[in-house]
Amino acid sequence: MGSASPPATAATNGAGLGELPESCVAMVLMNLDLIDICRFATLNQAFRGASDFVWESKFPGNWGKVIEKMWEENEVKGWGKRGVLEALCRGNLIDGGTKKVWLDMSMGGMCFAISAKGLRITGIDDPRYWNHIPSEESGFSTVAYLQQIWWFEVKGEVDFPFPAGTYSVFFRLHLGQAFKRFGRHPCNAENIHGWDIKPVRFQVSTSDGQKAIFQCSVKERGKWINYHAGDFVVENPNKNTTVKFSIDCTHTKGGLRVDSVMICPKSSGRC
Repeated sequence: MGSASPPATAATNGAGLGELPESCVAMVLMNLDLIDICRFATLNQAFRGASDFVWESKFPGNWGKVIEKMWEENEVKGWGKRGVLEALCRGNLIDGGTKKVWLDMSMGGMCFAISAKGLRITGIDDPRYWNHIPSEESGFSTVAYLQQIWWFEVKGEVDFPFPAGTYSVFFRLHLGQAFKRFGRHPCNAENIHGWDIKPVRFQVSTSDGQKAIFQCSVKERGKWINYHAGDFVVENPNKNTTVKFSIDCTHTKGGLRVDSVMICPKSSGRC
């Protein structure tokens, strides 16, 4: 009698994911965006090991300057490339907790959020005009609420080594005061007035001479809206770009909440 054939599974089994050469895995991961790399890196040791070779390729082109701006040198020692990249992708508080900065995982640019306390608001120190109030709807836990004022002006600036690319600036605003009821935040519109008289003016300018001016009516009530103030382009990522932004309007008005200003890569969908 002939000898028995070996089980078919033993003859036909191919290499598992863990047996793929790291160089092959790295070539695959190099062509993926950062979000997908992180997903594959959770599959097994081969993907985790190979991904270590590609982390740096997903850093911002000027990542050295970005890291210098955000952390002291001794803070990042021992993190490794993956650790630094993971830290960049988190929301990192800077400037006394008034600004939050993180790496956009899909576009590769830096995103900023500047809280109401990090903005210069005309009349903010007079409670007849403005108040800082707690809010569960804000990433900074507080917002600025306008009671009433004639000269409405909110402005701020950011100085940062932005990676090359086009960025958009948005003001996150809400008409109406909110109060919590049964776990929801209905809008109290009693104090809303003056916003239908004329549009507000948004301005964005940069240290290299770019300027954008835009006018828009603030009239939709009861929800947070990101109002587009303008765009700017960063061509030289090896030096800091100073971005200034503002919103202003005359005549008496009230009933507005200001949460933050957002800066993000254009068309990233993150703002």
